[in-house]
Amino acid sequence: MDDLNDLRLVLRSRFPIVIVESHEETKVRALVQKAAATDELAFFTWSVADGLARENFKYDVHHADHRFGTVEGHTSALGEKKGRTHVFEDTHALQQALRHIDRSGDAGVYLLCDAHPFLDDPVNLRLLKEISHGYGECARTLVLLSPALELPPDLARHAARFKLRLPDANAIRAMIKNEFDLYAVQNKGRRVTGDPDALALLQQHLLGLCEEDIKRLISLAIRDDGELTMNDISRVLKNKQEMLADGALEIEIDTGSMDQIGGMASLKRWLSQRRSVFAGAPGTQGLDMPRGVLLLGVQGAGKSLAAKTIAGAWGVPLLRLDFATLYNKFHGETERNLRAVLQSADAMAPCVLWIDEIEKGLATDGGDSDGGVSRRVLGTLLTWLSERKARVFMVATANDITGLPPELLRKGRFDEIFFVDLPLPPARVEIFSIHLRRRQLDPAAFDLRQLAEAADGFAGAEIEQAIVSSLYESHASNQPISTASLVAELQRTRPLSVVMAEKIEDLRAWAAERTVMAD
Repeated sequence: MDDLNDLRLVLRSRFPIVIVESHEETKVRALVQKAAATDELAFFTWSVADGLARENFKYDVHHADHRFGTVEGHTSALGEKKGRTHVFEDTHALQQALRHIDRSGDAGVYLLCDAHPFLDDPVNLRLLKEISHGYGECARTLVLLSPALELPPDLARHAARFKLRLPDANAIRAMIKNEFDLYAVQNKGRRVTGDPDALALLQQHLLGLCEEDIKRLISLAIRDDGELTMNDISRVLKNKQEMLADGALEIEIDTGSMDQIGGMASLKRWLSQRRSVFAGAPGTQGLDMPRGVLLLGVQGAGKSLAAKTIAGAWGVPLLRLDFATLYNKFHGETERNLRAVLQSADAMAPCVLWIDEIEKGLATDGGDSDGGVSRRVLGTLLTWLSERKARVFMVATANDITGLPPELLRKGRFDEIFFVDLPLPPARVEIFSIHLRRRQLDPAAFDLRQLAEAADGFAGAEIEQAIVSSLYESHASNQPISTASLVAELQRTRPLSVVMAEKIEDLRAWAAERTVMAD
């Protein structure tokens, strides 16, 4: 099945309203026009700029209704020769157009472009309902095309939704080839060159975007110098981030690798065992696809870093969902935003979807405090967790287990719940080594065992901050940083395990019998 056949099925389903949310107006217009022509349906268009018009009018102008204006024929976006276009006078306002359709409109398909700003008007909503109620007597299908559109519940029951399919990997490869060939034609035969690894990443990172956006980003990557590099990929990712889900879904570029994490041996081993299955490597058929993990633990112990490095270790994009940007004061927008985010994640598979501090986005009071929005958000998320088929590995991080709804913790939502505790002595040695090397310092010049002992009770983030503070002290005193200066800095610091001792002990007690230790 393709978009044309899918649309024809929707139009035949006898829904009087079809909603199409898309930025690809030219493509959708051509598709609706072709679907109408294929099924021999009259085709009308409306916009606030042009008013209501009938396309492909078959009669000679002498037989045209006196209410029409006439525009000469032209070639359509599909490359087909069009007949005359007849415009209905005084139909630029949506209310005027809907009144005409309701009172004297012929059967057929009416494509209404960008009607969403005018749907706050109760008269327009009433006219849409009247046209819907009259569908049995006169089959008029209204296709509402807008970047985003939500109908009130009583009108939504009359509407079906149609969504353009996003290009798959094969289509993207073909589009890249076409853009590369076009570059050669425009540059006197000069071919695009570059890194094969960058080309593979480009193909992967273009998944989840519409056709127009893909072409723009391919052009962005090669137009300046005809060379495809990793810097071009970073630029593509930054632009892609701006296109996805109104800012609710961010692409993390700096994902790192597992050797940047100290400790967490059990988590690393668990992930290593599942990497080839997630990648779809030969011989893994029959094994269940890894679905995700919940990382619970002490603040600063490395949960967020682990989420980032999973994507880096598995060589897939990391998508970060910010719950705060999902919530919207308008009824229904939050759930729609979440559905859009999850659909984007599915389209970008394989990928890692990271929800940081998930407890802050889901209510534990039954959702009554926010009118039930968080309860509906939870329901949308749980449904996706249970039904998703795409290779999207979800990593959720949480600091407070009491803030998580019980439904989310039920077995099957995640493959495993790992508890990330304060690092043990061997892990603290690794953490010191990692952060010293990151600052061009030789770990061998320090007594790492002494430092690990002095940092008992410190989280990884607190160890890093101790090194940073010691470097400032060293710079101010014009003395080299040393084991002694680091120990002194650690002794001056009161870690979270001391400041919040009771809360951390309660968290550990809860996790002891309910989770798997990450280390």
